[in-house]
Amino acid sequence: MILVKICGITNWPDAKAACEAGADMLGFNFYEKSLRRVSTVEAATMRAKLPSGVQAVGLFVNAKPSEINSLHAFVRFNAAQLHGDETPPIVSEVTRTVPVIKAFRVAADFTLSTLDKFHDAFAFLLDGSRTGQFGGTGASADWNVARRAVAAHRIILAGGLTPENVGAAIRSVRPYAVDVASGVESKPGKKDHARLKEFIDEVRRTEEQLNEPLTGQPAP
Repeated sequence: MILVKICGITNWPDAKAACEAGADMLGFNFYEKSLRRVSTVEAATMRAKLPSGVQAVGLFVNAKPSEINSLHAFVRFNAAQLHGDETPPIVSEVTRTVPVIKAFRVAADFTLSTLDKFHDAFAFLLDGSRTGQFGGTGASADWNVARRAVAAHRIILAGGLTPENVGAAIRSVRPYAVDVASGVESKPGKKDHARLKEFIDEVRRTEEQLNEPLTGQPAP
């Protein structure tokens, strides 16, 4: 099953709509410069209302492990997504408290051996690359790089995904999960509930197609 993460949740109506549409993970952004930033109290209030099957992910950019651990103790998110320039020792330190999704901004020249240095990370999120920005830009990650990474790592594909292209992305990359923020928004921090549902429906439709037996071949 390909998991779906809806990132940049800033309010309960959007969180509720994502859950009802079938999201597996919701991302809460604590980066102070993000247009999708939420306060600790807001995140904790929404986290308490989530169905048991929906995981909460806290997103951080170059935060101190002590800060991440403190927020985790209050909000109780299931994983920490580190979206900055965190080093392998920082990732290892955070994983003592909570699983880490290490994010990278990926262009065609990205070196896949970089991932091997972060051996304590639970998964890697591959996002689009845009100078001076830490995700949420709408820029696409390089799917060819992501496809190669899947062979050896648990990959969450992000960057520029929309209801219109997520099916093609899944067929090309076959990721562990897909992540979307701007692709299902009416404006930064406000989700378009119809597009949100379209996105998740397209993921499930593509998944079903990939699991169908070849024409003329008996089902196992």
